Amino acid sequence: MRVNVMVGGPHDLIPAEMIKQYRDEPWIGVDHGATLLLEWGITPVAAIGDFDSTSPTELARLRAALNDIEVYPPAKDFTDTQLGVMTAIKKYQPDKIVIWGATGGRLDQELANLYLPLQDAFSDYLSQIELVDRCNVIRYFRPGTYSIHRRPGFDYLAFVNLTPVTGLTLPDEKYPLVNWASTIPFSWSSNRFTSAVNHFSFDSGVVAVIWSRD
Repeated sequence: MRVNVMVGGPHDLIPAEMIKQYRDEPWIGVDHGATLLLEWGITPVAAIGDFDSTSPTELARLRAALNDIEVYPPAKDFTDTQLGVMTAIKKYQPDKIVIWGATGGRLDQELANLYLPLQDAFSDYLSQIELVDRCNVIRYFRPGTYSIHRRPGFDYLAFVNLTPVTGLTLPDEKYPLVNWASTIPFSWSSNRFTSAVNHFSFDSGVVAVIWSRD
């Protein structure tokens, strides 16, 4: 099962046309993301967060529309995004978690969302978490050998080690790489597919693969 988590970041980066394709799947609204879902005709199965980005009128509407809403104080141990993903795991133990609206805007929040799958609470789901916005799709990989597929409209491909990495090899991308290692995070950006399916491998660490477009 796939579960979607709508965080509700900058609206111009949220691909509403894509979201509506998945309207019949389970959605969890995080703070103002829950209000956005209602505006798009999607009733989330749950809403969670401190709702500091949600007006009293919007919160009242959420309370009237949803059976499951949890309001936290702004001073709490977890970010709203963390709470949303925790709720997805607790309710569904999903095969895939897609996080929308988690990028753009404040850089500190964007980095917190980017690194979320590395945290102990979510590491078991690392390979099942995907971040999507209008210009990017981000997936996470543990060591191994992989095939990746070109996505229509996404011209660029990046390989970003989020931890120390060894053996990163890009055998058939436009800009190949052989047995690369680094002790610091690094982004091999602006690469490209050379066919409908390309490949990569690495021996240790965590690598994010980013499909992107201008």
